Amino acid sequence: MIQEGVLLAPYSTFGIGGEAKYFVDAKTVEELQDALKFARENELGIYILGKGSNSIFDDRGFNGLVIHNNLTNFEQNGDQFIVGAGYSFAYLGIRTAKLGYSGLEFASGIPGSVGGAVFMNAGAAGSEVKDVLKRVTYLSHDGEIKEVEAADLAFRYRSSSFHDGIGVIVSAQFDLVPSTEAKAIQGKHLRYRMETQPLKAKSCGCMFRNPEGESAGRLIEKSGLKGFGVGGVSVSDIHANFLVNQGDGTRSDVEEAISHIRKVVKAKMGCDLKLEVRFVPYELKTALMP
Repeated sequence: MIQEGVLLAPYSTFGIGGEAKYFVDAKTVEELQDALKFARENELGIYILGKGSNSIFDDRGFNGLVIHNNLTNFEQNGDQFIVGAGYSFAYLGIRTAKLGYSGLEFASGIPGSVGGAVFMNAGAAGSEVKDVLKRVTYLSHDGEIKEVEAADLAFRYRSSSFHDGIGVIVSAQFDLVPSTEAKAIQGKHLRYRMETQPLKAKSCGCMFRNPEGESAGRLIEKSGLKGFGVGGVSVSDIHANFLVNQGDGTRSDVEEAISHIRKVVKAKMGCDLKLEVRFVPYELKTALMP
């Protein structure tokens, strides 16, 4: 059902964002197809939202249709797992490890959806989605169901062919490997993330991409920026590559903080930091994202 004037802040792990002109919580493929049709018929810009862990909305909201991709189906066939785009990627890592399968232990603690993880080629601890992904089912712009092999998705660091707007991710198939050690490895990954990252705070995860051979967090910390803040947003005292919303942060606070961090790191460390998160504009003609 299409809703109007839905506040987006609760749908973002950063807790920032105004109202969406239109909003739909799509729990089935048919609801996704209907939402896309509504957008086409009304010439609306579209933003596809998963867990909101990598999306920073405008303080004014979004002047179009936000589709909350909430497909959470889970199917196991031997060592093959077919999972809906709206399924928690972190919980998928936990669940598959408990079932005795290795390959997604690194997903533990990554606060996004399966669709978002595929879209961004999410990774941690030396592993990435592309390492275990077999194929993806998605909807084209006109709502047609299609499949694409992982090998054809042009995966790169935190990027995939879905960045080119080929469609809306419906589900992903992961091919895993039986392992008696998976649960222990998954637990180790999760404990490490809990000790070194502000997982309980309102944030978008890592704000900047790691430069080749370097850590963005380390560069920011060496630049003396741990604890630096603008308005209601500050650099985490736990991990310097995390910006944390202290409760009343705004999009403009985030933008000002990012600008300052980039400027200081460039001056002190000689490095140009590139964003890993996505800023969602208020106006869009068309956009297909997880």
